[in-house]
Amino acid sequence: MRSQLEAVLAEAEKVITGKREAIEKILTALLAEGHILLDDVPGVGKTTLAVALSRAVGLSFRRVQFTPDVLPSDLTGFSVPDKASGMFVYRPGALNGIHLLLGDEINRAASKTQSALLEAMEERQVTVDGNTYPLETPFCVIATENSVGTAGTQRLPYAQMDRFLVRLSLGYPDYEAQMAMLRDRQGVNPMDTVQCVLSREELIRMQREVRLVTAKDAVLDYITRLSMASREHGAVEVGISPRGALFIDRMAKARAYLEDRDYVTGRDVQAVFRDVCAHRVLLKDGVRETTVEEVLEELLKQVGNPDRGSVFPGMRK
Repeated sequence: MRSQLEAVLAEAEKVITGKREAIEKILTALLAEGHILLDDVPGVGKTTLAVALSRAVGLSFRRVQFTPDVLPSDLTGFSVPDKASGMFVYRPGALNGIHLLLGDEINRAASKTQSALLEAMEERQVTVDGNTYPLETPFCVIATENSVGTAGTQRLPYAQMDRFLVRLSLGYPDYEAQMAMLRDRQGVNPMDTVQCVLSREELIRMQREVRLVTAKDAVLDYITRLSMASREHGAVEVGISPRGALFIDRMAKARAYLEDRDYVTGRDVQAVFRDVCAHRVLLKDGVRETTVEEVLEELLKQVGNPDRGSVFPGMRK
């Protein structure tokens, strides 16, 4: 299992060098059956990475460039009258028949379009004229939003942000990675060398195995206390919700699985905590002396880690 996942990482690194940690996090989220939000500047390889991963894992892929004139029916499909039968016939949209959707610049989409995507992300289905149509398994959305060039964009609603398992950033490559990228593309496109090393069926099996990874009461207590501490923090308006706590658990299990373990540790929770929670925590209006990231770091320092043998009040022994 570990060798297969290492092979996936190696294929992705053919086109994105120097970003091993970010690639691992995206693969971890895929194993956890979650959706990924990539918040970054243009041109750092977000689309390239999504395409490479879809090829390495044998997933069908589609890219949608979101603009204000993209309609919900462009995603969900629509019904048209059929003259021969006199009935309405369903015409699939961009979400149908694929496993991995790359939604570029999702913050440029209109509210109704975002709502249509929200149902697909949460329910793995689309609804058209009262009829529901299931999406492929697995189904994953990798959405991007740019922090620059914000003309014509809008902030994603909190309810939609909450549907993303993690929010990640690739960032600029360092000198060595930039040089390697330039060398690799001298007359050759590395994307053409990416091979499928993991089948869709194998990925589904791995996702099922991730659900069976053990998280003992000590770890669940740790997640609960971190969540409750976020809600009680003086600078926080909206803390980590129960859904957020469940997502921490899912992502921590996937990280343990990626490291070839069948149990979760407090270290797994710490490793995924920021990526899962940074877009869920909202600070109070007027708070200027701290950031969400600093609040999360403070919580990790304040709440005891069960790996150190701490026993908390209320924890089942």
